[in-house]
Amino acid sequence: MRDARRLARIFKALSVETRVRILQLLKDRPLCVGALAARLSVSSGAVSQHLRILRDADLVVPDKRGYFVHYHLNEETLAEWKRMADVLLSKQEGSKCCGGIPRALPEK
Repeated sequence: MRDARRLARIFKALSVETRVRILQLLKDRPLCVGALAARLSVSSGAVSQHLRILRDADLVVPDKRGYFVHYHLNEETLAEWKRMADVLLSKQEGSKCCGGIPRALPEK
C-alpha cells in the first residue's frame, strides 16, 4: 500500500508537461527561475510554482548563488524513482498479481 502511494506521488509530480520540460532542461545544467521561464515561455511565477512541487517531491535542489537561486536535479531521487518505475513496469516471475502489476516493491 505504501509503495502504491509513493508511485502515485511520483506520477502526480510528473503529470504536468511543464514540470517534465523543467526536468529535461535541468539535465543539461543548473538554471535559475528566470532562465527556465524564458526557455519555457511561461511566467516566472508559474515556474516558481512548478519548482515548489518538484522541490517537495525532492526532484530538484536549490543552490543559492549570489542574488539568484539555481536549481539542479536530485540524482539520488531520480535513480530511486527510476528503480520503482522499473519494478512496476517489469514482468517478474512470482511477483505478479492482477494485470501483471507487482504486489509490492522491494524495500531499500
